Amino acid sequence: MASCSAWGSVARQLPLRLTAGTFFLNSGLSKLRADETTAEGLQQFAAHTYPFLGKQDAQKFVRLLAAGEFAIAAALLVPVVPAAVGGAALTAFSVGTLGLYLRTPGMREEGSLRPTEQGIALAKDVWLLGIGVSLIADGVNGRQ
Repeated sequence: MASCSAWGSVARQLPLRLTAGTFFLNSGLSKLRADETTAEGLQQFAAHTYPFLGKQDAQKFVRLLAAGEFAIAAALLVPVVPAAVGGAALTAFSVGTLGLYLRTPGMREEGSLRPTEQGIALAKDVWLLGIGVSLIADGVNGRQ
């Protein structure tokens, strides 16, 4: 009975872990290839909301961001990592990006949570938050 429940948990988590994990893997790979202009743009955008991020070299910032994305990808794609751990990593990252969405002017329609065209790229992180919270809940409920 327990093994049947464990397989059900794995089957339930697999689409969530694969989609979010491959997204982060691709994003990290893209950031490793970022040129100086792209790195500076990413850093300036993040530093607008989180000023402490503006104090380091732009290329270093992007390499650290890529490393963080690789760590999240690994936590989601490596099956021995508990769901709650992968979910916590995903949730933490998505909360940070949703902070950018909520605090950056022009990302939302005036007086609303609805995204503008520029804000859609960050607003989609609400899905990542939902996946992360689901994995945490699944892990906390005594499942893999």
